[in-house]
Amino acid sequence: AYRERLAGRAAPAKVDGVKITLGTFTDRAELPEVAVLLEQQLEAAGFDVRQDVREYQYIEADALEGAFDAFILSRATVLDSGDPVAYLASDFTCKGGFSIAQLCSSAVDDAIGVASETEAGADRQRAIMLAEAAVLGTDAAIPLLHERVIQGEGRLMHDAARDPRERALVTADTHLDAP
Repeated sequence: AYRERLAGRAAPAKVDGVKITLGTFTDRAELPEVAVLLEQQLEAAGFDVRQDVREYQYIEADALEGAFDAFILSRATVLDSGDPVAYLASDFTCKGGFSIAQLCSSAVDDAIGVASETEAGADRQRAIMLAEAAVLGTDAAIPLLHERVIQGEGRLMHDAARDPRERALVTADTHLDAP
């Protein structure tokens, strides 16, 4: 499937000195580090890269207005909803409310629409994966990494939360043994 997806694309071109602006924010410590690595890779390919790194509150408006050639974003995709369709619709549809990628594709909108109308279960999971594949096929977003939180507890702690969304550690049931 990957080779089929590449079949209709143009061959890479020489980019000798093409200027691009790469944006990201400092609120997530790993993002400026990723930007440095990505800048090195882009410069090795021939681009002239300028970085714009600021606190998120000062860079979001520019990112949403399309001020960057590429923007490195850390997206908490399940904070608002356990259903990835909400994230896909917000970030990758023509009328999405958080469209930093500036993607507007009727094929992507259709795939996300099908996923949103499919009942929960295996069929919906498949529709979501097809919608994700439609987004990734546009190259409007390129996953770079997924950092997982590693959680550990001392032997005195009991019933710590195991939250797949990585938002909770202590609940009303969490307790410590007396030392």
